[in-house]
Amino acid sequence: MVRCALYAQNLDITPLINDPVKLSLAETTLKTSLDSGRSPFIISNIFISGNDKTKDFVIKRELPFLEGDSIALSELVEKFRIGKQQLINTRLFNEVVISLKSFRGYLVDVQVDVKERWYIFPIPYIKPVDRNLQVWASQGYSLSRLNFGAKFTYYNTTGRNDRLRLWLITGYSRQIQASYDQPFADKSLKNGYGINFNYAAQKEVNPLTINNQQFFLKADSIPKAGKFLQEVWGGSLQYTYRPGLKTRYLFKVGYIYSQVDSAVLDVNPTYLTNSGKAKVGFPEFTYTVTYLNVDYAAYPQRGLIGEATLYKSGLGKDMNMWSLILKGVKAWDLKWKSSFSIQANGLVRLPFEQPFVNQRLFGYGDFYLRGLEKYVVDGVAGVIVRNTARRELFKYNVSLPVRSRSHDIVPFRFYAKTYADFGYSYNKNSAGNSFANRFLYTAGAGMDIVTLYDIVLRFEYSINQFGQKGLYFHFKNDF
Repeated sequence: MVRCALYAQNLDITPLINDPVKLSLAETTLKTSLDSGRSPFIISNIFISGNDKTKDFVIKRELPFLEGDSIALSELVEKFRIGKQQLINTRLFNEVVISLKSFRGYLVDVQVDVKERWYIFPIPYIKPVDRNLQVWASQGYSLSRLNFGAKFTYYNTTGRNDRLRLWLITGYSRQIQASYDQPFADKSLKNGYGINFNYAAQKEVNPLTINNQQFFLKADSIPKAGKFLQEVWGGSLQYTYRPGLKTRYLFKVGYIYSQVDSAVLDVNPTYLTNSGKAKVGFPEFTYTVTYLNVDYAAYPQRGLIGEATLYKSGLGKDMNMWSLILKGVKAWDLKWKSSFSIQANGLVRLPFEQPFVNQRLFGYGDFYLRGLEKYVVDGVAGVIVRNTARRELFKYNVSLPVRSRSHDIVPFRFYAKTYADFGYSYNKNSAGNSFANRFLYTAGAGMDIVTLYDIVLRFEYSINQFGQKGLYFHFKNDF
């Protein structure tokens, strides 16, 4: 009877007749929609163009609709928006356009047009060994403190959003890394895996924090010291599970072996272990849940990002630590091309008595307050909150002299911003470091420039609670 109703509407259901399961589902959803008074549209076909490398099923995996789905017109526009957001956040494409290709009664065809990024990056690598450019400047911009080498990264290696990475770096320190991540390892496109190996060797070690700044020990300044003061080997296997569009689960198991020169223990006997050993090997276990629902993951102006990680390192007295790490970003799209975001990061390590290598907190990675980049704060528990208001000033596109399907223009967007950060860290052993166990706050203003490949250039003029001011530059967004 439903099929008669379909013909009575003069609908072309030929694309569905060849698939009895799809036809039955479409008929059932259509009848339900008609009974409820809605005007549904059935997705007949999804056409994809521009994906020379990426598999069609990888693109369809990110869409909130499938062929055969019945969707009200009022819902279709929102689902197109979500689909574009999901595809942009795969970081596989420069541009995504989702549109209606054609109508045939209540049957519609959907067109997905993409412009793929470059996926192979054999990049020469030159970078200071220091935490950031401000710390390198304090060392006199010494060229001897540079690392150099090559980073080879092959994104979308087989067209399944997988990634192959090979790093060979030497100079002031040494690093070798090889890894492969495959998020879609089965037909359900829900299960994935990853494998990683890395080796790192350092001529310089930071065994102490003095006056809220790193104290460095250098191999070439210590008689009888080895070539490297610390060496670390590691390897891991990981399993990922993604049941829907926005939530991912990761479980990783690995092993780490680390050793330091005796000169390091002469300065800090509990640098590597509380028992004063120069070598330690231990397993590590990681469980992470990530929720991603933002307009643009590299520079969110609307939506929510949340991540929770439970980490266990070691099983014996030489290394034994539980860590809980929480991260979140909430962004609101306001009027007049403006947005406001709150970012919160929290961390706790148990037990509180940890060796020095497990006490690094503020100033490492993305865990810092803007305006305190020159300092570090040790601790076993801490939280930071960043508040940022932005407004788009203008945008323009630069046309490239060489025509390309994927890179005919380079877009630039300029944002003015103001911000205020605050944080607190807890450390049982904070002698000589006044920033621990106290409330910290900073504020400032600046400009962000957003362009291709998730590059965010940040120019920030900050002032902290101690009256110190400075201009800081960062090459990425810390979300």
